[in-house]
Amino acid sequence: MRALALRLVSPHSHDHADSIDDSLMASRAGMRALAISLSGLLITAVVQLVIFSFSGSIGLLADTIHNFADAFTALPIGVALLVARRAPTKRYTYGFGRAEDLSGLAVVLVVAGSAVIAGWEALARIVHPENVTHLGWVATAGVIGFIGNELAARYRIRVGRRIGSAALVADGYHARTDGFTSLAVVIGAAGVGLGWRLADPVVGLVITAAILVVLRSAARDVYRRLMDAVDPTLSDQVERSARSIDGVLRVDNVRIRWVGHELRAELNVTVDRSIPVHEAHDIAELVRHELLHHVHRLTDATIHTDPGLGATPDPHTLTAHHYNP
Repeated sequence: MRALALRLVSPHSHDHADSIDDSLMASRAGMRALAISLSGLLITAVVQLVIFSFSGSIGLLADTIHNFADAFTALPIGVALLVARRAPTKRYTYGFGRAEDLSGLAVVLVVAGSAVIAGWEALARIVHPENVTHLGWVATAGVIGFIGNELAARYRIRVGRRIGSAALVADGYHARTDGFTSLAVVIGAAGVGLGWRLADPVVGLVITAAILVVLRSAARDVYRRLMDAVDPTLSDQVERSARSIDGVLRVDNVRIRWVGHELRAELNVTVDRSIPVHEAHDIAELVRHELLHHVHRLTDATIHTDPGLGATPDPHTLTAHHYNP
């Protein structure tokens, strides 16, 4: 137990103030990533809109609509990051990190709206064909769209992974998909140049289909976050880390959830039933310390200690009927 006591009093950097600083830094990094990528995507979309105004390319219009939508998805995420900075209250005891997860719903609605508009315009152009002019400029706009989206995607994904923001990473992949759909505009311009008038609206429909694929993926990710889903390997990591502590006989009931871009965990550890309460508490603190050091983005862990097997009477008899009706 001497070694256990020494590990408990050894310095570490997981006090409350440090957790707040880490959270604020993550929020600021996320806001900066959103602001920079928003500016880049808006410039890209405006350039494309100008070229559409004199070319009449419906494929380019669909891509422009999608790029504007992708740019403006930064707004709800940005608001959520600001809200998430607020301190917990007696009503919202876990804080406001869930605002970031809820912002994903707004992103899904924006993506869905862009799909409806782009699809409608493409179908209308198939029914009522029109000539597309300035094909060289249309192709240039498609390339600009690809470059703008890819740069925004790389930046958002990199920052999102660093701060643990699923919303920001998902938005980055959304932008990357947009970049590849922008290249479809180039193909449409080539098709029109070769004499196939419907190539342009068909490309508009292809872009609409790509938007729907992104929509499905985004909706799935948002659903999983709101349902407290995590990567199963994360649960395995928590269990392994807890088992590595001397004095832990068993690990049960591991529960992990994302709250915004932070993780929280709950678990039971079984210890020797003959040790004093303070030693059981020390073991739990060692487990908590181990988890905070080795589980990325984990900000807190609630650990319940159970007495070892063979305890008499069963320590859970009083509440067993609540869990096994």
